[in-house]
Amino acid sequence: MAAETQIQITQVRSVIGRTQDQRATVRSLGLKRIRHTVTQPDRPEIRGMLNKVSHLVEWQVVDATEKADS
Repeated sequence: MAAETQIQITQVRSVIGRTQDQRATVRSLGLKRIRHTVTQPDRPEIRGMLNKVSHLVEWQVVDATEKADS
């Protein structure tokens, strides 16, 4: 089975005062609060969601083998 690349996403800004679609996008990424971190697969849909809320989150690409070694 090939190792799939993952994206580690952290919410760094509040969704208070943001549009409803931006709040829904942050929630759809699996984020619930500031400094909450989730790991999602590196897929075009996720990249598009990150582009939409790039001002609210920080993210980095994580190789699946790095996560398994930890």
